[in-house]
Amino acid sequence: MNPLKFPALRLLLWGLATLLATLPLWMAPSSATAATADNPLAAERWKTRPVVLVVPVDDHPLLRRVRGALRETATREAFLDREMVLYTVVAGQGRRNDVALSARQTRALLEALGLDAAGAPTFVLVGKDGGTKMTEGADVDLAAVFAEIDRMPMRQR
Repeated sequence: MNPLKFPALRLLLWGLATLLATLPLWMAPSSATAATADNPLAAERWKTRPVVLVVPVDDHPLLRRVRGALRETATREAFLDREMVLYTVVAGQGRRNDVALSARQTRALLEALGLDAAGAPTFVLVGKDGGTKMTEGADVDLAAVFAEIDRMPMRQR
């Protein structure tokens, strides 16, 4: 008996061969899934409003200005009142509120926002829903950031 003479059996064998050939592809996690799992912003969703600063060097004026502003009591209280957290990526090294991120987390953070650690200095405000709400350069105005947050529906509840 030749199994290839029976169409149903031939179809079954073809399906089984296809399944076995593609099994490694759908058992392995995709790079998108891995990037999402490593992305620290995923843990912030519906809890905080991340601010992400990406600068090439630690003494960059943008980073100095934001850090200086957060040392001021009124600005720090406004930051905390709006449930904000600060992510920095300085020369490719990521931190959340001055606690180091792993290299994988830093890469995933940058990838999620479409940023390059070697690119232009960037300030990004991420909403509680995980979406980018504001992207600015080195001349960002923190008062304008607070005003933008105060207009958000989640803030007005």
